[in-house]
Order: sequence, then structure tokens, then C-alpha cells
Amino acid sequence: MSEKKKVVVVAGTRPEVIKMSSVYMELKNSETLEPVFLSTGQHREMLAQAFGAFDLAPDHDLRLMQPGQDLTGLTARVLQAVGDYLKEHQPAAVLVQGDTTSVLASAMAAFYQGIPVGHVEAGLRTYNMYSPWPEEMNRRLVSPLCRWHFLPTETSQSNLLSERIPADACHVTGNTVIDSLLWMRGKVNSEEDRTKGVAERLKVPDSFRTNFLEEVGKRWILVTAHRRESHGGGFDDICHALRGLVEAHPDVGILYPVHLNPAVRKPVMEQLGDNERIALVEPAGYEDFVWLMNRCYFALSDSGGVQEEAPSLGKPVLVMRETTERPEGVVAGTCLLIGTNPERILAEAKVLLEDANEYQRRSQLKNPYGDGKAAERIRTVLESDL
Repeated sequence: MSEKKKVVVVAGTRPEVIKMSSVYMELKNSETLEPVFLSTGQHREMLAQAFGAFDLAPDHDLRLMQPGQDLTGLTARVLQAVGDYLKEHQPAAVLVQGDTTSVLASAMAAFYQGIPVGHVEAGLRTYNMYSPWPEEMNRRLVSPLCRWHFLPTETSQSNLLSERIPADACHVTGNTVIDSLLWMRGKVNSEEDRTKGVAERLKVPDSFRTNFLEEVGKRWILVTAHRRESHGGGFDDICHALRGLVEAHPDVGILYPVHLNPAVRKPVMEQLGDNERIALVEPAGYEDFVWLMNRCYFALSDSGGVQEEAPSLGKPVLVMRETTERPEGVVAGTCLLIGTNPERILAEAKVLLEDANEYQRRSQLKNPYGDGKAAERIRTVLESDL
């Protein structure tokens, strides 16, 4: 039997690890391909946690994160380090996922080496170069460099076709995050109750744990907010809305895993740290985050991943952004784009908290982002083309 062809799977941030783990595990089953997990280390603190959730570890770690890193320096370091790695190892293909600095620089490095690139979760667009920033620019620059575009939806395919990407390079696979989510939900559900462990790992205050996590039927909202475009006034608005939300609904709690970025952590801790029904907790590992999504009443979030994942668990999402590159969820009704205006946040949260029929309707809508077989489809394409 001929030697397997190496496929380098690149990840630099926690979401990339989550969305590429299912691809890596699927390629492990291939008789013709051998995956190599390459970590750029763009977000060092959260990577080991994400790999560990899937019982994986990177095959090679470039460890490129630096304190206070800016986009210019990080881009240059990834481009050089990944380029050196690819030049030495000469794999048959490189797979990148999403829209981070690691994605753009790794795709460029592979292109410079003449190595074909596959883009997982390709074709997402807002067509506003500054929202989200710099992700919209990253994914638009990556597309012309790629041989394979693995698209989560028909909408993302239409975006690329309008940009004159060849139709035979476009493959609608669904989103790999659903593969990973369903795999992780099975793992979490097979274990005994995780409440105590989650509370300890995330440092959930005892009063919130007792009153909400351990009380069956108690409603609490899962919040994630960290995007650059909300830094400053946007976070002040979000904090104002969250305080107003618990004041207007005395039976409701909020659990908010706060991002490590000081631009997020400082205003959130200062403005929300004194309310016993708002639990400001440590960033959650993927296993614990899936558990939180499965237990919450609904999600208030600016995260792209939450827009994709929570609907598969029957949880509506209020998206605290002005634009989204994931319009399919908005069209399907699983997500609602509401921005960061406090009055709008309060009004839309009120609908879900006070209108049981509307909550039930939105909880039962079909998730447009996939059926859990995206990685299998990616493997099939690569086996055929390499």
C-alpha cells in the first residue's frame, strides 16, 4: 500500500480547534490521508483546554502568542513560522478554518509553497470590511488562495459564486461545528451530573449555583460578549442592558463567562460585579460550555459559534451585533440580530421570557447549519482529489 498523503490541519484559536477536531478525527479514519494537527498558538491560554476536551493534542505547536500582541506582528510571525514548517515537511494539502489571523497567514504560507489549501467554513460574508474586524477582511482575502471551499450553507456558496470562485471548487458540507457539538453532547450526557464540577471550574458564586444551577426549572440566560467592535461604548451598553434585565425579571439569572481580554474584563467586572443574580465566571472549556448551552434558557451573544451551536440544542439566540456573516440563522428564525442598544436587548429578552408560545416556537426551529456529517463530506472530497 502506498504511503498516506499528509494533510496539515491548522488551528490557532479555541474555535478553530473545536471546528477542526471533527475534521482531524474523520481524516484519522482515512486509508489514504494522514492528518497532522498544527497549532500556531495564537491564543495560548485556551488552546490546551480545547484540545483536551476532544482528548487530542497538537502534533506540532509553533507557540507564537506574545503578550500584548498586535495584528501586524502576529501576522508576520504566523506567515514565517508556518511557511518554514511547510517548506520542511511539504504536505499534500493544508486545511484552515474560519477567519482568524492564523487562517489568513497560514493560507498565504501554503500558497507561497505551492501547496493546495482547503478552507473549512468558507463563504461567510457581511460585505462590510470593518464588521466584524478584522475577520471579514481575513476570510475575503483567503478565498482566492484556496483550491477547495468547504461551505456550511447554500448561502455561503452563493457568496463565493458571485465572487467568481469556480463552482467545481465549492462543496456544501454543513458546518463542522455541528459535528463537534453533537459528539461533545454525547460525551457530556454520558457522564454523571456535572453541576458541581462546572461550578468549581468556572468559579460560579455559591448563591448563583444554589439558586439557579441546582434548582430545576429556574431560568437563567447564558451571555457571551467579547468582539472588538463592542469594545468601549458597546460594552457599556451591554452591561447596562444586563443590569436592567435582572431588575425587570426578579426570577431570572445571568451567567457570563468573561473573556480574558482586559478590554472586555475591566468594564464588565466594574459594572456587573456586585449583582448576585449575575454570575461573572471564568472562560468555560468546550465541554462545560456545551453543558451551559444545554442548560440555559436562551443565549445573548456576539459569538459566531453560539449562533450555529445553540439552535441545535433548542436554544434561541439574541445576537448582540449590528451585522452577522451568518444570516441563515436569522432567516430561519433561530437567531435574532439585535445590536447592543440596551432598550432593544431588554425588549427582545422580554419576548422570550414572557411569551411562552413564541419561546417554544423558536426553540423548535430547524438549525440551518448542518446535520453532523460535514467532516465526512470533507474527507470524501480530499480522498477523491489528492
